[in-house]
Amino acid sequence: MRRLSIILAAAALALSLAAPAVLAAEPRFDHTGQVLIAFNGDVTVPAGESADAVLVTGGTATIAGQVESVVVFDGDVVLQGATVKTVFATGGTVAIDATSTVTGDVRTLDSTVTVDPSATVGGNVSSINADLVAATAVLAPAIMLFMLGLALVTIVAGLALAALGARQVRAAEALITREPGETILFGLAGLVVIPLIAVLAMVTIIGAPLGLAILLMVWPAAAFAGYLVAGIWIGEWLLHRGATERPARPYLAAVVGLVILQVISLIPLVGAVASLIGFGAVLLLAWRTFRGTSTTQPATSPPATQPMGA
Repeated sequence: MRRLSIILAAAALALSLAAPAVLAAEPRFDHTGQVLIAFNGDVTVPAGESADAVLVTGGTATIAGQVESVVVFDGDVVLQGATVKTVFATGGTVAIDATSTVTGDVRTLDSTVTVDPSATVGGNVSSINADLVAATAVLAPAIMLFMLGLALVTIVAGLALAALGARQVRAAEALITREPGETILFGLAGLVVIPLIAVLAMVTIIGAPLGLAILLMVWPAAAFAGYLVAGIWIGEWLLHRGATERPARPYLAAVVGLVILQVISLIPLVGAVASLIGFGAVLLLAWRTFRGTSTTQPATSPPATQPMGA
């Protein structure tokens, strides 16, 4: 028992003597609250000075003092007698001299790293190019499946609109065909007026719920309905152009048109213009319905039959 106590006491003494050496080997980073940032410029931290972080884009970060994190985009990192915890750089060079210490990792992307053999690097010096390739290989199928799911949801929504609002869809299509200029003007106005009304409503406490409902529900719903109307209009123009009779419900036109619209939406501005036209048609139709304006001609009743002579 006495021998075990002597061994434990000796171990405790050895640990107490070794602790200062360990702490001296691991530099302490005192948080100063100072963050140095430069856009298209350089940052220099002289010897004896410190900072919590250095962020540089399009320039050079020269560190001779103590910095916890150095991040450089499209630029260079130069460590000269520096004490740094982590380094991240893209599109440039990283140079670490013999008197510098990096306690953590040096991560790069499309950068050249030069480390003096006498420098101290506690972590890994590695490139994230391989990590990005691996992440892309994993995420690409998931993104494709997600996009396919969005396409299916859009087609299902178009079919539902064709089933439940065929008459309104046909009325909006008539506006696109007969009044394209006014339809586009209403679409452009809707992009500005609706959010403006929502913001003005949210100025007051009592109008805030209404403003939020307009901004987060009514406006997006009208825009999505306009996208569906534009797709169905494209489908009917392709399938029934010049036809005197059309199906009561434009199911096939919804599928064909929305598929085509989603494909052409990959071209910049083309899909946006089609969506704007559909959005304007929905707003114009809603405005005329609100005002009680109808585009249909009233039906004329046949003349009453006259009784034959008395």
